[in-house]
Amino acid sequence: MLTLLLSPLALLFAAVSGLRRLAYRRGWLTAVSVGVPVIIVGNITAGGSGKTPLVIWLVNWLRAQGYRPGVVSRGYGGAARGCVEVQPGSPPAEVGDEPLLIHLKTAAPVVVGRDRVAAARTLLACHPGVDVIVSDDGLQHYRLQRDIELAVIDAASGLGNGWPLPAGPLREPRSRLDSVDAVIQVVRGAVPPQDIPRAWRADYRAGQAWRLRAPQEKKALRELPPRDWLAVTGIGRPQGFFDMLDAQGVRFSPRAFADHHAFRPQDLPPAAAVLMTEKDAVKCSGFAGEEWWAVELVVAPETGFIDWLSARLKQ
Repeated sequence: MLTLLLSPLALLFAAVSGLRRLAYRRGWLTAVSVGVPVIIVGNITAGGSGKTPLVIWLVNWLRAQGYRPGVVSRGYGGAARGCVEVQPGSPPAEVGDEPLLIHLKTAAPVVVGRDRVAAARTLLACHPGVDVIVSDDGLQHYRLQRDIELAVIDAASGLGNGWPLPAGPLREPRSRLDSVDAVIQVVRGAVPPQDIPRAWRADYRAGQAWRLRAPQEKKALRELPPRDWLAVTGIGRPQGFFDMLDAQGVRFSPRAFADHHAFRPQDLPPAAAVLMTEKDAVKCSGFAGEEWWAVELVVAPETGFIDWLSARLKQ
């Protein structure tokens, strides 16, 4: 019923976004080249599809291949204005939790800014050695000319009810997947992949856990002592985190907050035994309890995608 009520707004949204895509295809609006190859990691749905973990994997993989990658991001949830370079001590409330996590997990230069072209230019001005830019999200930011488009889809939620925003989750129509260079389907836990044409599979699994008060202390989840764990997360699809813990045999009580939730000390009992994502941990490290642990995410794209990406970059 709500879908029907919102359908007029959804049709208007689809029309406006379609006209914008057409304007760039016809050359009425011009995309801007920043002088180095750009890889977009985005999606056509709103919400958590798993883009940022794939960005982290991609940046580390690119460096292993001999490239010098940098990252641009909108910095969703951050209060920064203009273009701001992320530092290890940057407040997540300023630069956003995902850009900070990307920088901490890759050590790559990261610049946040609503204008991706300006962010890319700032990145290259500050780090002229960068030879490839990865954009965390930005599939719909057509002003930034791109060389490779990767669309990420979550296997559990797929494309939802197939309606555009706000009646459904779609930012762009399903047909947009036909024009991207590759579709990556994220599979977590025991959730089976969906039948999506041309989609490569990427498995996301829970890795080691590290203590927020002592990040150098790491343990496999199965090595953690049996406790009444409180599994906490503020991500777009919290069930994905809970599914991964289930797959590891962890017993826990789930507690989900809104995506990008700005955690405060009063949100969680300090004496509790807590498991959380690393995205949440960057916001909780300053007031963590003794037994608060962050769970690393292991991203494993299938070999065919890695081979395709390697060949595409050489072109």
